[in-house]
Amino acid sequence: MRFSIIIPVYNRPQEVDELLESLCHQTLKDFEVVVVEDGSTERCNSVCDKYKDRLALSYHFKPNSGPGPSRNYGAEHSQGEYLIILDSDVIVPENYLETIQAELDRETCDAFGGPDRAHPSFTPIQKAINYSMTSFFTTGGIRGGKKKMDKFYPRSFNLGIKKSAYEALGGFAPMRYGEDIDLSTRIFKGGCSCRLFPEAFVYHKRRVKFSSFFHQVKHSGEARVILKDKYPETFKLVHLLPSAFVVGNVFLVVACIVHLILAIILKRTFSCCALLWLAPLLLYVIMVFIDSLIKNKSLKVALLSVPAAYCQLFGYGLGFIGAFFGKKQSSQGEKS
Repeated sequence: MRFSIIIPVYNRPQEVDELLESLCHQTLKDFEVVVVEDGSTERCNSVCDKYKDRLALSYHFKPNSGPGPSRNYGAEHSQGEYLIILDSDVIVPENYLETIQAELDRETCDAFGGPDRAHPSFTPIQKAINYSMTSFFTTGGIRGGKKKMDKFYPRSFNLGIKKSAYEALGGFAPMRYGEDIDLSTRIFKGGCSCRLFPEAFVYHKRRVKFSSFFHQVKHSGEARVILKDKYPETFKLVHLLPSAFVVGNVFLVVACIVHLILAIILKRTFSCCALLWLAPLLLYVIMVFIDSLIKNKSLKVALLSVPAAYCQLFGYGLGFIGAFFGKKQSSQGEKS
């Protein structure tokens, strides 16, 4: 068997239903599906039963341990030459596997990954969040399907790897967050070849609320500090940009308020000039709005892209800052 698709899931039966339905329409049929239920209280076993006549599908239930160990469990119960790791909240286009097969036939590799996109059926908030996760104005475009940095690090929502390489690397580490970047780093450190397949995209539903999206990216910022300490050579200045964005925004707002207060106390007429401190923020908002409007062709999505971008950058930035200084404080406490 050529491909084994590993899907860890936690309390998301509806998402699994949509993903399995999309897999039924693949133009390439040489694959199996391994669903691993990670200790869910809302199980998807009845959903999986609906597809056992249409897919080579196996369902497994295990105690909750996080996505990494669940993917490892699925790999242990797989038969394919290549493992394809998908998140439960994605939908795949019908030529997804055929595109991967064509790329491997053209130039083989040990590991690969593809980008994510927003499906036309997604809600405006989901499309706005997808924009913020792939835009040049938030992530530098490194998740938008183009190789922007020296290496492409596949993410676990759309990641493929030879089973032999996966086993040699020991699979995913038992990390709650950042486990996919950890594996990608070990792929390169282990001498494995890795490529971006730009047309092997998935439709990624993302979060449906800004609050949950904020917490998601906050955990990513926290994980980056752990990865920085574990693999110092992988840390780049771009990883500091969200934190710099947070500090810059706070500084400009505070400067504006202080300017206004001084203008009132001194009874000067330059209070309107205080608003000039906010000009960089307004410029950023305008650029995000226009860029999203061009890409999504929707006024509502463009408007929602502004708070989505701020959730993305503030969440990641605050997560990084909190983990960095929290780690420093704890280490100082240990020394004392």
